[in-house]
Amino acid sequence: MNNLRNRVQLIGNLGTTPEVIDLKEGKKLVKLTLATNDTYKNKKGETIKETQWHNLTVFGNLAEIAEQHLEKGKEICIEGKLNNRTYDDKDGNKRYVTEIIVQELLMLGKKQ
Repeated sequence: MNNLRNRVQLIGNLGTTPEVIDLKEGKKLVKLTLATNDTYKNKKGETIKETQWHNLTVFGNLAEIAEQHLEKGKEICIEGKLNNRTYDDKDGNKRYVTEIIVQELLMLGKKQ
């Protein structure tokens, strides 16, 4: 039950091409954005489509797979955990980032 405490599952489309960062010892980190869509009807009965954007970070062997096979627009399913971090930008302002550390990745849609 402990692994349910910080778990995220999303299906959406990639909003960017993978940004690959080479780390020490030949390991890789890949950053992506994922768009998920929700549709609902407002009080007037109009259909409203709302898009949420999610920052994804992929490490290790999964990062190599992401680098080789993912591209902007591709539909994927991910499972991971939420991570919050802060950093100071070049002007000294504190920035807050919420991201999903991807632990599992499934490519959906038709083969190209």
